[in-house]
Amino acid sequence: MPPRTAVFFHAHPDDEALLTAGTMAMLAAEGHRVVLVVATAGERGLADVEPGESLGETRMKELYQSAAALGCARVECLGYGDSGLSPQGGVADERPDNAFIDADTEKAATALADILREEEAGLLTIYDPAGGYGHPDHVQVHRVGKRAAEIAGTPIVLEATVNRDPLLRLLRLAKKVYSFPPEFDLRTFERAYSAGETITHRVNVRRYARQKRAAMAAHASQATGGDTDRTLAVMLKVPGPLFRLVFGTEWYVRRDLPPGTRLRHPFDPGPN
Repeated sequence: MPPRTAVFFHAHPDDEALLTAGTMAMLAAEGHRVVLVVATAGERGLADVEPGESLGETRMKELYQSAAALGCARVECLGYGDSGLSPQGGVADERPDNAFIDADTEKAATALADILREEEAGLLTIYDPAGGYGHPDHVQVHRVGKRAAEIAGTPIVLEATVNRDPLLRLLRLAKKVYSFPPEFDLRTFERAYSAGETITHRVNVRRYARQKRAAMAAHASQATGGDTDRTLAVMLKVPGPLFRLVFGTEWYVRRDLPPGTRLRHPFDPGPN
């Protein structure tokens, strides 16, 4: 197919590595233009940083390293503040004044739409309505991204998600082998992401496992902080063959396609 532009919209640096890195690397390798946009610098996370450097600065540097590994042509940050990890974004007076969760949806969507129009994007990825595992900034990405696509007239909108059916099976198996960090709660995945029957795209990215692992490794700050290994650190310890198996498929939902649609490429137009 002729080269097109795909814009991947994420909440924080490292989200792209976990959910869409393989697809990004695949599209870049095929000659498409890949643009990465994050809403925040992720400055309210738990991590170790270099003396004299803020976490936001560290994470943005890591984002550019990840983007380079994936073949991105452009990286942008909308400049909103990280809302925090709690279900409601933390106590309102503890959030930054420009927290993404408090952003005016229309204003934020217009900023993203400007990028979509400038790039003449044929595709935008966002998250599912629940924001995957429920992070408030991820839910806001869904709202803002959906509206931005309407404003810009972007024809394809894919909701990056995870097929929770095999995920639960794999996590239960992995728990027998690996020691997950205390913040990891398997029960949250029983109501997170999307059921297999709703997923329209299953993208095989095993050929790009090396780039996906490199993108994860670029976010070194997210593998540190606290007294135990972080989730990302555990993922990076997975041996190569198992890594390709566990992280070799990326899933998306496209809402304008009929139920039961099964596609394998982001730019596939689907049934006529």
